[in-house]
Amino acid sequence: MVLERVPLKTKPPGLYQVVMLNDDYTPMEFVVVVIQEFFGKDLEAATAIMLKIHLDGKGVCGVYSKDVAATKVDQVLEAAHKAGHPLKCLSEPVDF
Repeated sequence: MVLERVPLKTKPPGLYQVVMLNDDYTPMEFVVVVIQEFFGKDLEAATAIMLKIHLDGKGVCGVYSKDVAATKVDQVLEAAHKAGHPLKCLSEPVDF
């Protein structure tokens, strides 16, 4: 009996979006600075994302691999905690 080798089809790793959630306590200016610092956005883009978070209750700051997204979430939460703000941030899989 001869076994035939069947190539395995591997999917590329999934992407995750980093989402910030609105709250009534974290200053808008702080959110803009965090978006600039951790997501590499300019002032205009960071302000637009902050306004989306403020108006829609959440906003996507960037899309990354799972590990990078988790690191970004940790960085944002640590910065918010150090500044005494209750800012929430999470990552979720991107659906295509």
